Amino acid sequence: QVQLVESGGGLVQPGGSLRLSCEASGSIFTIGIMDWYRQATGKQRELVATVRSTGSATYADSVKGRFTITRVNNTVVFLQMNNLGPDDTAIYYCSADIKESWGSTYNIYWGQGTQVTVSA
Repeated sequence: QVQLVESGGGLVQPGGSLRLSCEASGSIFTIGIMDWYRQATGKQRELVATVRSTGSATYADSVKGRFTITRVNNTVVFLQMNNLGPDDTAIYYCSADIKESWGSTYNIYWGQGTQVTVSA
């Protein structure tokens, strides 16, 4: 069974920083892309950042230059968030495309989410 466990959320003042982490564990053969999404109250879930197994990354326009996604040991992904503003307040979710065995297809797995609140 595959699990994604996030940590690192919390309350931060505007202009502050947080680092989120997400670790995949369980029956994993290989992981493709890993992503961070976020969902603010009353809004749709949006893609924040993506990192491929090669390490290449892409970002939503709203976070470019402020957020950095990195991947370690192919199973851990971080999201460094700097210069946070109230619009960054949301539940942040980790997602990963995972193959559980050589012959299986990639399936998408989600973490449970971690709350980030930016407020004075």
